[in-house]
Formats: sequence, C-alpha cells, structure tokens
Amino acid sequence: MEKGKKIRAAKEKIERIRDCSLDEAIRIVKESSYTKFDETVDLAFNLGIDPKKSDQMVKGSVVLPHGIGKKVKVLVFAKGEKEKEAADAGADIIGAEDLVEKISKGWLDFDKTVATPDMMGLVGKLGKILGPRGLMPNPKLGTVTFDISRAVKEIKAGKVEYKAEKAGIIHVPIGKVSFDNQKLFDNARAVVDSVVKAKPATSKGKYLKKISISSTMGPGVTVDIASLGKGV
Repeated sequence: MEKGKKIRAAKEKIERIRDCSLDEAIRIVKESSYTKFDETVDLAFNLGIDPKKSDQMVKGSVVLPHGIGKKVKVLVFAKGEKEKEAADAGADIIGAEDLVEKISKGWLDFDKTVATPDMMGLVGKLGKILGPRGLMPNPKLGTVTFDISRAVKEIKAGKVEYKAEKAGIIHVPIGKVSFDNQKLFDNARAVVDSVVKAKPATSKGKYLKKISISSTMGPGVTVDIASLGKGV
C-alpha cells in the first residue's frame, strides 16, 4: 500500500473510533504514523474557561518524566558568579548586554530563556521581540530566578510550558512517536495532572471539555476523560 493510501486508511480508522483511554489513544497514534521523520506527539486540551478574563487564564509548566526527545538550547541572562552557575548547569548561551544587543538585531538561535531577577530591567527591552515568540523569562514559570542551576537543569531535563490560547485551547508536546508507549503515557499523565492543578478558582462548569492526542502529521484521537480517574 502506498504512503498516501496508508495515511488515508489511518485517518479513516481513527474517525471510526470513539473516545478511548489514554494508553489506547497513544497506541493508535503511534500505529497511525507513516512519516519518515520522528513526529512530535502533542496533547491538546479544550478547557471550559474564558481566556479573556485575567482570572481565568491557564498557564504553567511541568517537567516531563522522560523529556521531549530533543535537545533544547537554553540562553541565560546573568552576570558574575551566576554566569558560572549557568555554565555548570549546562546552559548553551550566557551573557548580558551583549546578548540583548544581538537579539535586538534579530538573532534568535535558542529555544528557551532564563534570567536572574536583577537582569530583567535589561531583558525587558526585548519584550516586543521575545514576548510574541513565548521566549520572555517569566517568574511564574520559574525562568526568572536566582536559582539558575535548577532552572536550566529542569529545562534540559524536559520542562515544557503551556498557556491557554484565545479559544481556551492548550497544546503541549509530550515526546516523539519513537518513544515507547509507557514513556508517552507517563509524560501525558504528568501534563494532565498539571493542567488540572492549574484550574482557575473562578472557572465554572466543566473544566476539561475535551482532550485529544495526535502526532505532527496525524489526526487527533479523542481521550475518554472519565477514564483518567477521579479528580480529573
């Protein structure tokens, strides 16, 4: 069967499947992947919130037990002894005014940023560049801190951040198709628990309206929320 027909057959198969358990959804997504590259597996949430209200914004971070399957280039804004701490923790790029100038000219060859609190007056000048790309250090996400070592190590270990979009939807990468089922399950479960914990106190009605899992090029498989157990 040629590749195009295999992909169409996989989509038709998924369309016939109703809500299933998380581990079953992961198995189906892995079996339905026919691309030559190692696709990212994504967990999507449709939340019962009103993102327009500041007190109902859902955002947070979680360290995936098995990482996300790719090397993350971490940039740290720091000076003095904190530069050495960043280097010892595995940071890829470290600096201060020099990095601000470089980024202001369009350089963006990094994946995540961390900054010490005393550097934020300087880093704040890059708000219009880093903000829209989700690269601005944020104290609520643990990326503005004097504990540089911990922040860098967590990101390197597989820390992912999430934030609800305008329609109340969250997308979080949980690994690669090449991961075994158990690793994807463990990562997905960690994300689900984190999103549930991040529920705003002002959110009324059903919080988790829909959860689905998919690969980069594949269709989504809907997860039976009830199968995730109590408290979800």
